[in-house]
Amino acid sequence: MNKPFLLSLLSLFILQFSTAQVLPEREQSRVVDEILNERFNVLLPQLMERTGIDMWVIISREYNEDPVLKTMLPSTWLSARRTTMLVFHRKADGTVERLAVNRYPLGGPYESAWAGGDLEAQWKALGQLIADKNPRRIGINVSRHWPVADGLTHALHTRLLEVLPAGFESRLVPAESLVVRWLETRTAGELAIYPHIVSLARAVIAEAFSERVITPGVTTTQDVAWYIRERFESQGLPIWFFPDVNLQRAGLNCERDGPFCGESGVIQRGDVLHTDVGICYLKLCTDTQEMGYVLRLGETQAPEGLRAAMRTGNRWQDLLTAEYRTGRTGNEVLARTRAAADKAGMVSSVYTHALGNFGHAPGPTIGMWDNQGPTPVQGDWPIYPSTVYAIEGNIKQQVPEWGGQWVQMKLEQSALFDGERIDGAECARFEGENAARHAVGAAEGQSCDAHANREHGGEATRALRVEVVV
Repeated sequence: MNKPFLLSLLSLFILQFSTAQVLPEREQSRVVDEILNERFNVLLPQLMERTGIDMWVIISREYNEDPVLKTMLPSTWLSARRTTMLVFHRKADGTVERLAVNRYPLGGPYESAWAGGDLEAQWKALGQLIADKNPRRIGINVSRHWPVADGLTHALHTRLLEVLPAGFESRLVPAESLVVRWLETRTAGELAIYPHIVSLARAVIAEAFSERVITPGVTTTQDVAWYIRERFESQGLPIWFFPDVNLQRAGLNCERDGPFCGESGVIQRGDVLHTDVGICYLKLCTDTQEMGYVLRLGETQAPEGLRAAMRTGNRWQDLLTAEYRTGRTGNEVLARTRAAADKAGMVSSVYTHALGNFGHAPGPTIGMWDNQGPTPVQGDWPIYPSTVYAIEGNIKQQVPEWGGQWVQMKLEQSALFDGERIDGAECARFEGENAARHAVGAAEGQSCDAHANREHGGEATRALRVEVVV
């Protein structure tokens, strides 16, 4: 990697993190293009070699884009134009040519292999380019099991077959493994800025779960959800799903074996709050769940029963993150985590997924909320280094102060797997001085140390603690 480039990104991250601001559009464009060049120069040649793809052909039409296409475009291109054709050819020296067969020249990271003319001439140019390069295995985006790897439409596939040189049809192979690896793998530059992107989401949650927004007895959960939505909009941060805010309280039904607990309504003192938000920034997405507690008059912290439930949630996260190993499948991590949680007497559910250019990114599925057993295909995908995850799931625990009623702690925090350990951002908990951070009606506390070193199977792992507090 070019060292000055990496240093510039690290400097940018430090600046952003210290100011918690969103870059102007022009600066965002510069960062996006730098990262794209890094991915093309460093990552793509490695992935094409490892997946055995000699040429990767991506064809997409305006208004019906291949999901992969937008991860390949420079910042000033927002979508396909008419019919956009991109060709990535791995040369004998291991480098990858990036060629555009396009009515409008892409510029930037691409060399124009053809420009101008009509659609028929464009297709013929693509066929001739493939004949000239003579690749052995040509990857195309068709897949039965991975939606993000199935972007080549039937009509475009049919037309491609018509322009291929005779006999080349047998060289076409699904590029699904290359697509998944391309979308799930993060470069050093991306990892340098990802924590800041997560912090932007968390900062808005901290605002929403405070006296600035919530007036007990007046404010509704929908009011808070719309505050979060509009606050992201004001910062120019697109959401990839509408924020969810719900509440739990003594007297409301929460079943031990039900999938989720939480209702909408007017927020009252003594309520436990939960939110789930997701934003995308610099082409990277987040998925974050945090919880809060609305202090009763005279309280300075949440009841011990709620804090005990959060400690259980912290331990559950440790159990899950301790099971990450390179090469271990999502189904294997799920089975081992559930066995450990059952042994500890926890009532828990695991539904963890990858993060990246999409909020629900491709990669190993580690449980689903409606399936705590093996997930075919996606659950069989192995864990690779330099991948980012939403450590998502929940625990339920009875609260003595609520007459033994169950409370559900719904947790989702971002974490990096570097090949040896899970590493996450800073956290706060239900206890001590940190309890004030999302305790509506108390002064803000300070975040706690997120990195708890634990021993598991003889190996030291760094476990991500929950970022959710009351």
